[in-house]
Amino acid sequence: MNFTAAATDISSKDLPLREDVRLLGRILGETLREQEGEASYTLIENVRRAAVRFRKTQDDRDRVELEKTLDALSPSEALVVVRAFSYFSQLSNIAEDLHHNRRHRAHLQSGSPPKDGSLLLALERIEEKQLGKETLQAFLDSALISPVLTAHPTEVQRKSILDCQLIISGLLSDRDRIAMTPDELAENEEALHRFVLILWQTRMLRTAKLTVADEIKNGLEFYRYTFLNEIPKIYAALEKQLEARIDKDIKVPPLLRVGSWIGGDRDGNPFVTHDVMDYAVQQHSALVFEHYLSETHLLGRRLSLTDRLVDVSDDLRTLSDASPDRATSRTDEPYRRALILIYSRLSATAKHLGHEISHLPPVGKNARPYAAAHEFIADLDVLIDSLFKHGAVYLARGRLANLRRAAEVFGFHLAPLDMRQHSAILEQTVSELLGTDGTYPALAETEKRKVLLAALQAGKILLGDLAKYSEAAQSELRIMQTAANIHRRFGRAALPNHIISKTDAVSDMLELALMMQQVSLLESGATPTLHINIIPLFETIEDLRGCGPIMDELFSIPYYRELLKSRGNTQEVMLGYSDSNKDGGYLTANWELYKAELVLVQVFAKHGVELRLFHGRGGTVGRGGGPSYDAILAQPPGSVNGQIRITEQGEVISSKYSNPEIGRRNLETLIAATMEATLLHQHGADSAMPEYHRIMEELSLNAFAAYRKLVYETPGFTEYFFTATPIREIAELNIGSRPSARKASNMIEDLRAIPWVFSWGLNRTLLPGWFGFGSAVKQFIAKEGKTGLAQLQTMYQNWAFFRGLMSNMDMVLSKTDMGIAASYSELVTDVEMRERIFGAINTEWEDTMGMLFAVTGNTSLLQDNPAFARSLLTRTPYIDPLNHLQVALLLRHRAGDDDILVKRAIHLTINGIATGLRNSG
Repeated sequence: MNFTAAATDISSKDLPLREDVRLLGRILGETLREQEGEASYTLIENVRRAAVRFRKTQDDRDRVELEKTLDALSPSEALVVVRAFSYFSQLSNIAEDLHHNRRHRAHLQSGSPPKDGSLLLALERIEEKQLGKETLQAFLDSALISPVLTAHPTEVQRKSILDCQLIISGLLSDRDRIAMTPDELAENEEALHRFVLILWQTRMLRTAKLTVADEIKNGLEFYRYTFLNEIPKIYAALEKQLEARIDKDIKVPPLLRVGSWIGGDRDGNPFVTHDVMDYAVQQHSALVFEHYLSETHLLGRRLSLTDRLVDVSDDLRTLSDASPDRATSRTDEPYRRALILIYSRLSATAKHLGHEISHLPPVGKNARPYAAAHEFIADLDVLIDSLFKHGAVYLARGRLANLRRAAEVFGFHLAPLDMRQHSAILEQTVSELLGTDGTYPALAETEKRKVLLAALQAGKILLGDLAKYSEAAQSELRIMQTAANIHRRFGRAALPNHIISKTDAVSDMLELALMMQQVSLLESGATPTLHINIIPLFETIEDLRGCGPIMDELFSIPYYRELLKSRGNTQEVMLGYSDSNKDGGYLTANWELYKAELVLVQVFAKHGVELRLFHGRGGTVGRGGGPSYDAILAQPPGSVNGQIRITEQGEVISSKYSNPEIGRRNLETLIAATMEATLLHQHGADSAMPEYHRIMEELSLNAFAAYRKLVYETPGFTEYFFTATPIREIAELNIGSRPSARKASNMIEDLRAIPWVFSWGLNRTLLPGWFGFGSAVKQFIAKEGKTGLAQLQTMYQNWAFFRGLMSNMDMVLSKTDMGIAASYSELVTDVEMRERIFGAINTEWEDTMGMLFAVTGNTSLLQDNPAFARSLLTRTPYIDPLNHLQVALLLRHRAGDDDILVKRAIHLTINGIATGLRNSG
């Protein structure tokens, strides 16, 4: 018996994947037998076979047999089963990721045409369009493409587990890429056994809640895994392609930058303080210096070129002569001597900034620190220019060029850290600054603006002794003071943005400006200068509908326009996908976001201001997730315009960026999509489709009504949600520093969107990713008849936005299982409530399935994505038992069983189901 993948119809291209899954499954099975004994192994194998059989036959007798086996488990037996199935999902994920890399390499090796999302295809299309060198250079000069890492409580994996998975991935990859001898294969398999054993004997769950400092450290790992090494390679590849296809003189500035919220996002997280923010920036900087020093040291060991054989430049000679290296053995090695000088200056700079990097060799203790990263880059340029001069092109273009590009992209700060706070907190702080005895918040919006503008234009510092302010105001003002200090120490690029959550008025932006003025982040005078971008976040349906007028009024204020000039006349706006979905449902949220972008494009064009959109997308479709390439191309014309920022959240960060090869491909896709959306999008075409927009508006209104009726108007729905999902148990997991609700209450309105979506994913309903669509389309077709259906089918064929909407929903529905969802509903003891609410959910699900097929013409889910369909078919039998066990364990726990093993098993099932679904939060 082998703990291996379910047999499925499989294409020849996927045979290597099946072999990898079988290998890892066999090793896991052998580990189970060795560590847990024959009885446990047999139990797990019986559960596996029953689950696979039921998935194949959908026969109730097989379901009853599976449930009977699972219901009879003791808490300790349940723990072993949960861990086994969870680890099998993890190992399957590793094999799938490796297979994606394998297929990608095979495609490149075959000489087949490049695929959508590749830089190569984007450049081919641009070349065909004959846009010209000047147009492309203008795009590159103004472009900003920035994925932004955020800490959210849906990444359930411990770092110890992730590190072990990466080693297993590397061993599996070696088998694929290296022609091994029998002995080498045996050694490789023994190593796989070793690390699967480590996984099995490693605690899956954290014993303590994550702190923000933990989250900062975890986020930085992805710079080590991928960003620091792969981003310079992306630039090199892009430059090479541009040189070959367009023009050798095209320059690629640092348009791709990975940002972070971790340690700067205070909205609803009381643990993000000024000290924590300072710590985040300090850790960012320390990591980038560690990288620079390590690379410089390595280059110094390798560039052993002697001036007896090469004729170096005068500038390099000057650099070499200034080196603190006095070893006679290196007097004829100018590159080594110059690199020792650079290393010494880097080391002195790191020490000046308060970093302690002790594992690298110290040299040149009296070296002068670099004032800024551009001085470090200038020294590297001296080396590169000299290498070019004497024909060492391969050396000039290799590791040294990558280090130079890294310095250009990451500077001495590594990543731009965003700050974020709720508008209500900013209003309270400003009220205290103004000394209005609490009357300011009650003023009308027009009066608030007058007060704020008068204070801003007067330029008088209002900030007094912090002790006289409330605790909340003190916290915000210390944040401002720390931000100013970070600018002085690490440069303005280290902390360039402040986002205002729940923006619903012009005064929200002016309040933040006044706070910044107190610490010279806004400098007063004849030409006021703003040193941090003020970014409004519109996140509810109402806020999205009001964003256009708010920005129009803001741009009509001359003082604010002066501030914008100091920011390059560019205004960033953030749009929230998560809260808008929780507020209005999937279809309405997506349509309101689209409309908001259309309005913003018009308002910004009216005022001559450059628009940069920041998309607050989550991992799941219910929070704006889905394929990034399709999502960017589906944006309204003029809304991308060379600049885009996108949040990367939860478990999506590790799935996209823990593997360097996959990480590089994901980053390249963002660049390719932004290039295509900006340079190839038919501007104006979308706005010429008023009929499509009319239909979407009608669908949205009906979907909104259906969603609101269920979630906010159905008696007992809140109780149903809190009972029929593991929401309360999620809150007990140590998977994030931020509380799961904005304030202590049982109201859906106060719950954060992340646990809301996560909970519906765990019980396999995935309601936020589809509810309302079925009834909306059904009503439209009932009114319009066959013509209405034909119109929707045409929209699906011709409109990228609508096609993406349907494709993402198709993916969500493929992960739903209403039979399993029904078993979770049994946790609700009120029979009338259970049948009424679950009945409404199930009816809408059936309508949604039917309408999806009617519009797309498909007869099965994932018909257009067979690879993912096969993946899901393989993994689902290993998720199903975890769901059944979770329901049984929740029943025991909620009935008063306080056995610690029961509670631990519940938490492990949450981990296991999330791993199997891959994008659950």
